[in-house]
Amino acid sequence: MQHGKYRFIVGFLVVPLVLYAVFVIWPFIQAIYYSFTDWTGLSPDFKMVGFDNYTRMLKDDIFWKSLQHSVLLVLLLPLVTLGLALFFAFMLNVGGRRRKNAAVSGVRGSGFYKIAYFFPQVLSIVIVALLFQFAFNPRSGMLNSALKGIGLGSIQPDWLGDPSLALICVMSVLIWSTVGFFVVLFSAGMASIPKDFYEAALLDGASRVTTFFRITLPLLWDTVQSGWVYMGILALGVEAFTAVQVMTVGPGGPDYATTVLPLYVYQTAFRDGQAGYATTIGVGLLIITMAFAAIVMRLGRRERLEF
Repeated sequence: MQHGKYRFIVGFLVVPLVLYAVFVIWPFIQAIYYSFTDWTGLSPDFKMVGFDNYTRMLKDDIFWKSLQHSVLLVLLLPLVTLGLALFFAFMLNVGGRRRKNAAVSGVRGSGFYKIAYFFPQVLSIVIVALLFQFAFNPRSGMLNSALKGIGLGSIQPDWLGDPSLALICVMSVLIWSTVGFFVVLFSAGMASIPKDFYEAALLDGASRVTTFFRITLPLLWDTVQSGWVYMGILALGVEAFTAVQVMTVGPGGPDYATTVLPLYVYQTAFRDGQAGYATTIGVGLLIITMAFAAIVMRLGRRERLEF
């Protein structure tokens, strides 16, 4: 049985590893190389500038603004999104009234609610951002029209034009569009937890809150940890970029109030023609993303519980 084992393993791994190296590892290496050049992104001619791009990045006020916004997103988005998803999933699966022959049950119609929560996930983030851009319109948008309809016409915020509100609006859209995915994910995890655990806890006098923190959350911790990393990467990557690019003025405005690192990389490369400097910012974004994932995995490490 051992004859030819390693050739068999290598035969299956060589193609995926080659593809991964060509399409993932090699672009990272190229980006790091270009970050030490003054490449415009169009001209085949460029020269090495050493660490000048990194020095410029550390002195760039827009970079620090973008970093501040990205860090704010990566701290708040996972916290709010996963918190809401856990609450909704727990209510759907465990929060129902006691029924005949079942001490623990979900709410009636939980299947429909899961579909309703998951619905935004089937829409492209571009479509979601466009819909909310219309909703936030200060003159004809749904929100200001609703305020006017209930007699609050004097309160007509310029949602995406106010620097203090614009980033909050973007965050609310990202939360709305992603929370349904985690509701379904956590619901699947909760459905696999034996009902005997909940029934025993309830018989001992434990409340719903106690069962959540003592049973549900510990047994779902690996899923929550993975979701935290995934949500953080979305906040530092394409989801945040797309929402800001589509919804905000500028985009990234007003006054760079919503500029995030992925958007700044895009603008520097394709609007300003400074691909070398853009890749420098991209390398910084890569380091931040990896550091975030490492911190979450380290701080979230705990004894694995099995059932």
